[in-house]
Amino acid sequence: MTSTTPDMAAATRTAQLAADPAQPIWITLLDPAEVAEAAGRVDPDAPLAGTAVAVKDNLDLAGHPTTAGCPALAERPAASSATAVRRLTDAGAVIIGKTNLDQFATGLVGTRSPYGACHSVASAAHVSGGSSSGSALAVATGLVPVALGTDTAGSGRVPAAFNGIVGVKPTRGLVSTVGVLPACAGLDCVTTFTRTVADARPALAALTWADPDDPWSRPVPAQPPPGVADRMRVVAVPDRPLDLDPVHETAWRAALRRLRTVAAHVVEVDVTAFLATARLLYDGPWLAARWAAFGHLLEPDGPHLDPTVRAIVRRGRDIAGPDVFAGLDRLAALRRRTEQIWSDVDALLLPVTPGHPTLAEVAADPVGVNARLGQFTNFVNLLDLCAVAVPAQTRTDGLPFGVQFVAPAFADAPLLDLAALWCGESVTTPADEPTGTIALAVAGAHLTGLPLNHQLVELGGRLAYRARTAPGYRLYRLAGAGLPRPGLVHTGDGPAGGIAVEVWRLPHQAVGALLGTVPPPLGLGSVELDDGSRVAGFLAEEHGVRDAVDVTAAGGWRAAVAGGPDPLAVGPAGGVTTTGGVTTAGGGSP
Repeated sequence: MTSTTPDMAAATRTAQLAADPAQPIWITLLDPAEVAEAAGRVDPDAPLAGTAVAVKDNLDLAGHPTTAGCPALAERPAASSATAVRRLTDAGAVIIGKTNLDQFATGLVGTRSPYGACHSVASAAHVSGGSSSGSALAVATGLVPVALGTDTAGSGRVPAAFNGIVGVKPTRGLVSTVGVLPACAGLDCVTTFTRTVADARPALAALTWADPDDPWSRPVPAQPPPGVADRMRVVAVPDRPLDLDPVHETAWRAALRRLRTVAAHVVEVDVTAFLATARLLYDGPWLAARWAAFGHLLEPDGPHLDPTVRAIVRRGRDIAGPDVFAGLDRLAALRRRTEQIWSDVDALLLPVTPGHPTLAEVAADPVGVNARLGQFTNFVNLLDLCAVAVPAQTRTDGLPFGVQFVAPAFADAPLLDLAALWCGESVTTPADEPTGTIALAVAGAHLTGLPLNHQLVELGGRLAYRARTAPGYRLYRLAGAGLPRPGLVHTGDGPAGGIAVEVWRLPHQAVGALLGTVPPPLGLGSVELDDGSRVAGFLAEEHGVRDAVDVTAAGGWRAAVAGGPDPLAVGPAGGVTTTGGVTTAGGGSP
């Protein structure tokens, strides 16, 4: 953690910036004496000892008002701090102040605040992003190394992208929302802003807690959910052009090229269902949740209310019950469609936004511009995913450009590792074979989501990573009744792109038990992987596949049994090949 001792000098510098009306970062700035007193109580051995933190002003801080960007609430000091704030201070952090935001955390622009509109750290003409505008700027301007925000629709990622910093949106329920003025309680997440992934790790560790007082809180499972690998090597990208502004498009293309140096394999997927889900947040019934959360604070109207926020949220009061259930049904259908990609990939890379608007553009069309900013972020909480926004190559006009890695719920730890690799930070890679375990490559019915995967889980197995074989392997569908079985054979003439496999880590004794369930012509052998390493795996003898059907062209067993187009194209090693609308690319091996 890059620690900043919150002494009098730091508080004075913060006060100077607070006086700048052109960049209203703070709503409440703590008195220097209060900051110094809190710093004096810090245990020097605490994990966040002396770390200065800014807090978005929709989280309670004991003794100070929680305005949520509404001056009418400025006379109501909080009796206690939000659980997330308390978790940080218990870990040694010291709060410097409370930051500006789009009113009631409704907006992605950073301009919907009676306390003033924020702008990007790189341009006074361009928006800062919201709703966590002040928190992102407190980090981007170097005032604090850590700031808390919230993210319901993208508010922890958009301002990170527009200011060149890291924004971590954890799995819903991982961080308590007790003491957060809700925007949409079932979707709200407390998030962090930092300059590096390394700075985010100890903050997220301190924040993570299953809070019995929070009905939305969830404990971290003892084992990762099915399909979540310890090491992320396969990253998906959209299979078609996105609706990006031209200068954004150029930066996105550069990011795609960079990805091939970070991920072992890049796979194109259809993101239509993700983007359709994003539209539900404001075009569906979830506005009713915002009205339920703070609609009472929008009446009567007055100068203390942002007119755009009020107009948007008041639509929620007229949403009927049947519309809510129709929306839930639609979401369930879209979720089912998106679930398919997580069987074969670890994470999805997307731009955070389609462009970076100016303050003038937002003023001319406050609803339309804001809605467009959320098309790549709104779906994440609705689909119960986690995400990390990271800086990418600066745009040709000098503005920051950010991308986001998105993954299934509770994939937070390996996702942070992937984000760190992207940022060029060090990552401690776990040993391939910890004491008492063996790495085992599976290529058939034991793959995640297929009929025999439960055997690996019940034997104490854990998905280590997704991979492909080295060139020269072929895949066959073995003859015989019952459950279709694959035969992986090293023939020497298999495709250069290899065959899709998963590498699982199992206790030694489990391998023997598993071997007893595998009939001939399969046996345990050595499988060479795409990175040149070798692991144990089930192979078929060549004589055993004489009557089998060669399904190598499918690229992997999952596609072979589905009978669909090639899900992972098999092209030249290290190259890029497109087959059936899907592209893979060789690259680094994280």
